[in-house]
Amino acid sequence: MIKMILNHKNTHPIFKHKLTIGQKAADKLTAFAGSWIFIFLLAIFIAGWIYLNLTAYIRHWDPWPFIILNLCLSCLAAIQAPIILMSQNRQAQRDRVRAEYDFQVNKKAEKEIQEVKRQLNRIEKKLKEL
Repeated sequence: MIKMILNHKNTHPIFKHKLTIGQKAADKLTAFAGSWIFIFLLAIFIAGWIYLNLTAYIRHWDPWPFIILNLCLSCLAAIQAPIILMSQNRQAQRDRVRAEYDFQVNKKAEKEIQEVKRQLNRIEKKLKEL
């Protein structure tokens, strides 16, 4: 039974269907965009952008208050938000299926425990009769 629980991904139909290209891309982008590596790379990019614009001698392509940088970050957020939400919705669907599966397993285990308890009570009665 434990083996069946551990392998329930392979048994439930929702885990058997193939992912679309968009679903795979959303999962990968969410995994990357939600990582510390992405946060550090973005911080380095922003710091470099600001440093280059503050120290540029010839031409400031994005002078203070860095409007182009703000536009780039707003576009990044506008693109990332729906992709992350798609991935979270897929994860929520998987979690609901797992929760339902766990509930069914728990119900079955409860029935088995009750049966074992009844058997123990019968054995205890017989032992008292002896």
